[in-house]
Amino acid sequence: MILEVATLNIKQGLSVEFEVNFQKAEKIIASMKGYISHQLKKCIEQDDKYILLVNWETLEDHEIGFRKSNEYQEWKSLLHQFYEPFPVVEHFK
Repeated sequence: MILEVATLNIKQGLSVEFEVNFQKAEKIIASMKGYISHQLKKCIEQDDKYILLVNWETLEDHEIGFRKSNEYQEWKSLLHQFYEPFPVVEHFK
């Protein structure tokens, strides 16, 4: 199992809208091959900051299966406009 960790800094004042869109987007990621589970956690110390934790069966399930899919394009259209700067994504085993 691989853990994807993404720190999400959201443009100031857009957290509520981001959370609404994330509720739609999480259905997309949950439908992908190799997806196991995820958690989105809001930072206590900093407004507009989150951490996204996604468990995948393999690194390829995330990097190739999800990121190169048509579903990822929908994910991007729902979420990417909220990020500033673009998230750093790392994987852990």
